[in-house]
Amino acid sequence: MAKEDDRFRSAQEGDREPLFATRRRTGGLVAFRFFAASVFGGICCIWFYRVVEPLEKDENRTGLFRFIWLVMLILEIWFGLYWLVVQSLRWNPVWRSTFTDRLSRRYGDDLPRLDVFVCTADPVIEPPLMVVNTVLSVMALDYPPEKLAVYLSDDGGSELTFYALAEAAEFAKTWVPFCKKFDVEPRSPAAYLSCKASVLDSASAAEVAALYREMANRIETASKLRRVPEEARLKYGDGFSQWDSDATQRNHATILQILIDGRKDKTIAIPTLVYLSREKRPEHHHHYKAGSMNALLRVSSKITCGRIILNLDCDMYANNSKSALEALCILLDAKDGKEIGFVQFPQCYDNLTRNDLYGSTMRVIADVEFNGLDGNGGPFYIGTGCFHRRDVICGRKYGEEEVESDEIQEIVEPEKIKSLANCTYEMGSQWGKEMGVKYGCPVEDIITGLAIQCRGWKSAYLTPKKKAFLGVAPTNLHQMLVQQRRWSEGDFQILLSEYSPVWYAQGKISLGLILGYCCYCLWAPSSVPLLVYSVLTSLCLLKDIPLFPKVSSSWFIPFGYVTVAVSAYSLAEFLWCGGTLRGWWNEQRMWLYRRTSSFLFGFIDTILKKLGVSESAFVITAKVAEEEAAERYEKEIMEFGVESPMFLLLGTLGMLHLFCFAAAVMRLVMTSRKAGEDLQTMGMQFVITGVLVIINCPLYEGMLLRKDKGKMPMSVTVKSVVLALSACTCIAFL
Repeated sequence: MAKEDDRFRSAQEGDREPLFATRRRTGGLVAFRFFAASVFGGICCIWFYRVVEPLEKDENRTGLFRFIWLVMLILEIWFGLYWLVVQSLRWNPVWRSTFTDRLSRRYGDDLPRLDVFVCTADPVIEPPLMVVNTVLSVMALDYPPEKLAVYLSDDGGSELTFYALAEAAEFAKTWVPFCKKFDVEPRSPAAYLSCKASVLDSASAAEVAALYREMANRIETASKLRRVPEEARLKYGDGFSQWDSDATQRNHATILQILIDGRKDKTIAIPTLVYLSREKRPEHHHHYKAGSMNALLRVSSKITCGRIILNLDCDMYANNSKSALEALCILLDAKDGKEIGFVQFPQCYDNLTRNDLYGSTMRVIADVEFNGLDGNGGPFYIGTGCFHRRDVICGRKYGEEEVESDEIQEIVEPEKIKSLANCTYEMGSQWGKEMGVKYGCPVEDIITGLAIQCRGWKSAYLTPKKKAFLGVAPTNLHQMLVQQRRWSEGDFQILLSEYSPVWYAQGKISLGLILGYCCYCLWAPSSVPLLVYSVLTSLCLLKDIPLFPKVSSSWFIPFGYVTVAVSAYSLAEFLWCGGTLRGWWNEQRMWLYRRTSSFLFGFIDTILKKLGVSESAFVITAKVAEEEAAERYEKEIMEFGVESPMFLLLGTLGMLHLFCFAAAVMRLVMTSRKAGEDLQTMGMQFVITGVLVIINCPLYEGMLLRKDKGKMPMSVTVKSVVLALSACTCIAFL
């Protein structure tokens, strides 16, 4: 009896053990707050200088000069206040670590059902082979297969994507047991077989590799030919029979096929696999990815109804097979897990160059700022790599009783479930409003996460040492700018909408989290001050109009201190996150390009939409690149290659800075006697414009020196030079 009591007592103590730990920064926090206070003090001195200096009598100052001075004051007030808002992300960061061994001891295989939603929309931009690699990677997660189901939503309604998934279903019967037996990492076949560490001296490994290559060849051949093989139509006839002869990507009935059904065979060692292409009709708005997610929520509720839902983009394969267990350590924790509505993993990539040429990883955001959001109440829902509680994303408020039903659903035939994915099903309902993913914004995931947090839930951010999910980053500048344009436009639309964190979240979430949302919602409008500031600085350098105090003046100290301190801290923060010096420089260039092109266009698009002049459109970022372009990307050579209004703007600004700097240097050389005095007076402007010229070196190379296909198109170069020269000429004769 004593031994039984000891075991019972030990079990009770095990139940009380936390499944995750939260660590807060302590030592460095005081130093950071002192640094932040000193920088803000310098910013206040700059404001004071702008207000006081014009009061001094100077008869030589014209009305134009005073206007420019007022503009500089307004811009510097914006920069200072925005910098202050951004510091809310660094005020109280937290880091979470999980104990999956405790989860295993406590629950064993008695885990909640997990439904994985993978979304794709275009078989050309998102190749079927890439999609099925993502599907296979999550089918092989370290999770009881009878509790796991994978759903692929194909918004392209493509027979090619269905064919690829059917092939993957066959291959999964070999791949999933192989992964479990040999503890394979990563569990995307393509990623695993391309990894040097993947070589196993066994016949089974060679057999699996051969089977995968055969499958991949069949899928790629079908994709190139744009048609499904006839023998495949015969083999998977039940699925293909659902396509009408006149079906198109934007006009077709619901297509639903359960390719592997774990509900019927209790001994099956492979997760359930379902293909869904919801109904689309031209006369009905389909709400893009948000509509796809909501259709998946309804359909899955009648098939497997997992209590937990993992949402993934089709290019984000599972790199860490234990990611589901790590998320459940948060969600199933007896003490603190009950208040967590969703667990967000960072968006990481496996195709980055060593120095991250296009700054795609946004390293500081992923490794610093989102931890700061977590300390303020939780990170955003970013649309991929996120584990949700089903009832929470469907509308349950914090404090309401959870209806726990983890029993397998009564087997319903697919024909009876199809209506849940019809165009008219949501009419007159709360779907897209109070239930599911919200509609009406290009970044529907952000407002969905905000709504969940405003219902009383918190969220958690997990950054395990082994990255949970890896995707495909843009491999050329235009792709990156298009992606950033959509994000910044969507975030700015949120700020002006009914879901603005400024009023919608007031009193529902912490002030720190409201400011955190505002940091990103202000990306688009922040483009205008930066554009005006940089252009004014260069043009006034050309015109020999001083905008900053003399280098020898005591007023120069706050300008110099703020500039050097913020830059040094940014570099130190980037290096602390594991980046390189050149990577930091690349990221500074990309932030400049985003703010003066994609963010600006996002700002203009949002204003036009509010005025009813235009409508927003959802743009999918291409996941494939031509061979030559891929080679240039590997060598970290910037890719232009296409005509774009954003490139025209970047080219014009780059040439404007170059012409202004060159003219100012020429003036120094020609008036050598006054060179020292000019450097004293115009020193800050020389530094700012000079840095802008140096940071634009890859742009100048693409416009003037390169001969490859990735260079800037000649038409863009000519227009940029003409526009920049025209602006400089007009200013010179004022």
